Amino acid sequence: MSTESIILDWLPYLSEGIAVTLGLVACSLGIGLIMGLPMALGQIYGSRPVQIIVGTYVWFFRGLPVLVLLFLFYFGIFPGIGLGGIPAFIVGGTVLGLRGAAYQSQIFRGAIQSISEGQMTAARSLGMSRFTAIKSIILPQAMRIALPGWSNEYPEMLTESSVCYAIGVAELLTRSSQIVSQTYITLPIYIVCALIFILLNYIGMKGLTILEKKLKIPGFGGGGEGAL
Repeated sequence: MSTESIILDWLPYLSEGIAVTLGLVACSLGIGLIMGLPMALGQIYGSRPVQIIVGTYVWFFRGLPVLVLLFLFYFGIFPGIGLGGIPAFIVGGTVLGLRGAAYQSQIFRGAIQSISEGQMTAARSLGMSRFTAIKSIILPQAMRIALPGWSNEYPEMLTESSVCYAIGVAELLTRSSQIVSQTYITLPIYIVCALIFILLNYIGMKGLTILEKKLKIPGFGGGGEGAL
């Protein structure tokens, strides 16, 4: 049987790996967004203790390699709190999400701080509470400004998802390696794997670029196409 035929036979198996890889990316971006935005607000508007806690969190998750974090949570923290049987996929998605939150919080913080302080002052002078001003005036602008930087997290998370191979998550790289071990066809399989990653990166960034163009703030230099 030719190499091409073998690869075609294994494509459905690789396709399942693509779904797992995209699932990891979705987890990392979703958790990062849900946690990163409140963390950014805490660093800017929170009390001193909140700022210290968030700063320590960011320092910790940005200071350790992804692989170390995966091993730390998979073999240490989760078993230590009685979650030793948790699926590797959940561990991988959680770790990527927690790490993503540290990076995304700084993207959101920069976007929020780029909004003129005069807008908060004007909102408060009109009788708005700080919470209302942040929700209705600051955040709608900041989120659009942050979109180019936030979208750049997609290729970062896509490539980092392959590290979950180390704890047995059946993502794209893991499945490619399993195919190699069974077929002994090394280079062509890994070339296909690399091409799939490139295609996923291109499609994802293309979609995010379209979203950026639709949501960019007209006349504001920080929005839109600058990140790409």
